[in-house]
Amino acid sequence: MLRIREIIAILDASHARKSQTKVPFIERAIERGQIENLTADEVKSYVITQNKIYTSPISSMTLKKRVHESQ
Repeated sequence: MLRIREIIAILDASHARKSQTKVPFIERAIERGQIENLTADEVKSYVITQNKIYTSPISSMTLKKRVHESQ
């Protein structure tokens, strides 16, 4: 669980794979050990915080809805 104020961005993994600007960002985070893999399933989104990037099996749209529901 993360606090909402810790979240900088939530990226759709399919867009991150397609976008040439986001893939290097994710690759550098992997090289630096800044990715926390939370799923053995398909990665559907990346949750970005100040210090880490978390992979999630939950779509970015569902995570967005959950954030708005909790406020």
